[in-house]
Amino acid sequence: MVRMGVDLGGTKIELLALGPDGRELWRRRVPTPQGDYAGTVAAIADLVEAAERDLGVQAQLGVGIPGSVSPRTGVVRNANSTWLNARPLKEDLETRLDREIRLANDANCLAVSEATDGAGAAAAVVFAAILGTGVGGGLVVNKALLTGANAIAGEWGHSPLPQPDAEDYPLPACYCGRAGCVETYLSGPGLALDHARRQGGALAAVDIAAAGAAGDPACLDSLQRYERRLARALAVVINLVDPDVIVLGGGLSKLGRLYQEVPRLWLPHIFSDAVVTRLLPARHGDASGVRGAAWLWPLE
Repeated sequence: MVRMGVDLGGTKIELLALGPDGRELWRRRVPTPQGDYAGTVAAIADLVEAAERDLGVQAQLGVGIPGSVSPRTGVVRNANSTWLNARPLKEDLETRLDREIRLANDANCLAVSEATDGAGAAAAVVFAAILGTGVGGGLVVNKALLTGANAIAGEWGHSPLPQPDAEDYPLPACYCGRAGCVETYLSGPGLALDHARRQGGALAAVDIAAAGAAGDPACLDSLQRYERRLARALAVVINLVDPDVIVLGGGLSKLGRLYQEVPRLWLPHIFSDAVVTRLLPARHGDASGVRGAAWLWPLE
């Protein structure tokens, strides 16, 4: 049995085919047709059809998206790739490909991947957070993805940043219509905006990270402020669901210093005399989301 996962990102669409043992059989990336819903549906379908021609199979298909499907209306909502919002993506893909597909939030796919055969494979409770262009979260308990009554379980990025202090004001506006969301501080663009507001200049998050690691005092100051915010935000997750493992994915998860500094910084904010929750990078790195989309079809 072949499972295929599609990771629908803001800049690229990736398809990965896995054999029953989790071995990679086929992989390809194409640019995302930004702002073009029909083009996005066609690009996904074309990838699936190309993979199936090459492999000589019809696969089970899972798709990870930067948003979620409303259980009330069946259309996409909360996607920062805004051309997907209010569109029946699952239905349109099923019509085009003539089969059932499974569709989930991209952070949920990260959580499924890492709980299946990644950094949280031996853990009972795994929380996964994407720190990238956006910020999302997913929760797996005893190998089962928790979606929730409103299909928003783990939507940590659009909770308010806990305990904002003077360095966090003014609260940044978020595309969701609120201000001060975790995403506005902990996404890559959020880090870049915070640095520009404090230090001036226009540096991308990756450049801030590199300069801070090299000892640049202004960039190091921005990274330390980022770490304090991440620690407070994750402390709320630990107080609420008490995970064994928190796995980080997305571009900012590559900051090695997070895994030493953040667990030290979250301790004062956690309602326990000891904290054994581990903070780990995604074992499958950039491929974890697309692997998790494939694993939306679990082994029987």
